[in-house]
Formats: sequence, C-alpha cells, structure tokens
Amino acid sequence: MSAFIEFTQIYTQRINAKLDDYLSLASSLTESKVSGYRLEDAMRYSLLSGGKRIRPLLVYASAETIADTNPLTDKAAAAIECIHAYSLIHDDLPAMDDDDLRRGQATCHIQFDEATAILAGDALQAHAFELLSHSISGVEAINQLAMCQLLSKASGASGMVAGQAIDLAAINQELNLEQLSTMHNLKTGALIRASVMLGAMSTGVATEKQQQSLSDYANAIGLAFQIQDDILDVTTDTATLGKQQGADISQNKPTFVSLLGIDKAKQKADQLYSNALDSLSSFDYRADNLRHLAGHIVKRKR
Repeated sequence: MSAFIEFTQIYTQRINAKLDDYLSLASSLTESKVSGYRLEDAMRYSLLSGGKRIRPLLVYASAETIADTNPLTDKAAAAIECIHAYSLIHDDLPAMDDDDLRRGQATCHIQFDEATAILAGDALQAHAFELLSHSISGVEAINQLAMCQLLSKASGASGMVAGQAIDLAAINQELNLEQLSTMHNLKTGALIRASVMLGAMSTGVATEKQQQSLSDYANAIGLAFQIQDDILDVTTDTATLGKQQGADISQNKPTFVSLLGIDKAKQKADQLYSNALDSLSSFDYRADNLRHLAGHIVKRKR
C-alpha cells in the first residue's frame, strides 16, 4: 500500500467518524420531534452518504505539510465538508440546476422534499461555523476567528455564492476564458483554496511565506478541478459520475470544453497541475500528500 493511499484511507475514515459525531452532538439538542420531522435525516443523507472527501483531505494534507494535525484541524475539515454538502443540496434544487441525481443516489429534494432540502442546507451551513468557532483548549480564539472569516468569505458573495450566481446568469451566453476562469475560481476554487488555507491555519504556526505558497497551490488546483469536471461531463457516463452526464451541455452552460475543446482543456489542466507542483517546491516530503492530491484532481475519473 502506498503512503498516499494509506493517508486517504486513514483520513477519510477519520473525517467520516468526526462528521457523524459532530452531527449527533448537534441533533441531540432537538427535542419534542413531531411526526414528519425529517431535518436530521436530510442532513445525514446529504453529509454522510458518499462523497470523495477531497476538501477535508486537502485540509489534513495542508496541516501535515506545516505541522501535526490537531482537534482544530478536525473541526476545519468537518466545517469545509458541511459547507460543501450544503452547496450541493442548494445547487441541485429546481430553482438552481434542477438535478435528480447526486453521488449515485436521489438528490436531497427528491429523496425528501424541496422545503426540507433547503432547511438541511441552511442547517449544515450554520453547523460549519458552529464547529469552527467552538472553544478548543489550547487554541487561540483569534486564530479561530480568522478561520471563520476566511471560510465565510470563501462561501459567500465574495466566493462560492457569487460563482453560482454568475453560473446561473451565464446560461445561453458565451464567456471568454477570463470570464469563465473567474466564475469557477469563485464557484469551485474559493472553497478548495479555503480547504488548503484552513489546514495550514489550524496548526497555528504557518508562516506568511508558507501560506502564500499554499495559496498559489490551491488557486491552481481549484481551477484544474473544474476543468476536469467539465471534461468528465462529456467523456464519462452517468453511472461512473454519480450524477447526470452532459448536464452542462443540456442547459447550454459555458464550460472549458465548449470554449477550448477537449484537447486544449486537458492541456490547461496539465499546466495548472504543473503550476501547483511548482508552488510546493519550497516544502519537503511532508507536502507529498498535497502533490498526490493535485495529481488525483487532474487524473480522476469521477
């Protein structure tokens, strides 16, 4: 077994267990449930049913690049996955992308109902910041505050939400490369960058130079991630993807493939992969899992 495979197995198991524990703690506060109350079930369905856990893995790998992981790293990894899960629930809604399939199963609003799905997304978003702001022994509150600020900016009108708004506005429009890159740097890249930066910040010892190098790495893999998504949308079947193949084409959304063609899109992704590795040149072997994750992002099949 390679060291990277062992890393992914250990930390995937770890984050899954942490997500289950943290969600149980939050839901235990709910009393006097009435018939038809399904919020907790919908949250669990969307958060714990599959997923590649790439963002939490980036949190852990980034932390390991700087120092040892710790309880704040766990909270950061869980928070980022809660934000990601909430975003998927809302993206799939009829008012957004109107998708029926996610991770090989019915989307949240299909499995439950639209109102419950909206509330589950809202609750997961709030839960992320509850996790990240909760007092931890030995951790400086000012560091947690900075992490909350970073995640809120990456998630909101300066990041992911802005990207989704541009994505919806761009249907039936032609975007140039700069516009398309900006959209996806916000919609996809902002949360990936937050994953990397939160991991480093969770250690409490990352230098400004280290954070800049990690930020450059994250910006490269964030855009590469979306380019690979666009490629897979036209080259991979629905069963493998776990979501509807060709969804972007059917909605006439601009993509890197529609703009550049498959070959040039692949070249662009490869160049970004190379840029990501260059950004890590100042780090030693402890950054190897970040290097492997960059390769995984560009070469993945789903």
